[in-house]
Amino acid sequence: MAIPATQMRPGMIIKHNGELHTVFSVEHRTPGNLRAFIQAKLRNLRTGAMFEHRFRSPDPIDRVVVDEVPMEFLYADGDTYCFMNTENYEQIHLNGAILGDAVEYLIPNLPVHVSFFDGKAVGIELPQIVELTIVETEPGLKSATASSVTKPAKTETGLIVQVPPFINEGEKIRVDTAEGAYLSRA
Repeated sequence: MAIPATQMRPGMIIKHNGELHTVFSVEHRTPGNLRAFIQAKLRNLRTGAMFEHRFRSPDPIDRVVVDEVPMEFLYADGDTYCFMNTENYEQIHLNGAILGDAVEYLIPNLPVHVSFFDGKAVGIELPQIVELTIVETEPGLKSATASSVTKPAKTETGLIVQVPPFINEGEKIRVDTAEGAYLSRA
């Protein structure tokens, strides 16, 4: 299904150069006396590589319709990740190469949406916010209050997040999955 580039939205899956890509961000730019264009940040679903591409406003974009199935993450076994369909309890195993950076947010019993194209899983959609436990960070300061100073903290999934100085090991925090940024204590 072809749509003009101006109708592209974040989260859409499109076919570009013969490969499936998810649209990460879209920005409509109109520089001075030049023609307007669409600057889009795309993520290749097969390789996980992210890149920016310029589309002219009238360029036709091949939008791909995918089936999204609600599933629950169960466990990781090396580089293989097991998901269970919440309706019929069937299990599927996905490779870490398909999931890309999403593996850093997967905790047991996390509800996700798995995208299928032609009967094959092509990616997952994470919830907006995930609660993770801090397993390693520098000791917190008693008198520290919220400020612009941050320190690195390693979560249970291996993700490293910049957190305020008053966060200690063992605490649960909320992380934005779109940017990988600390939001608040859980």
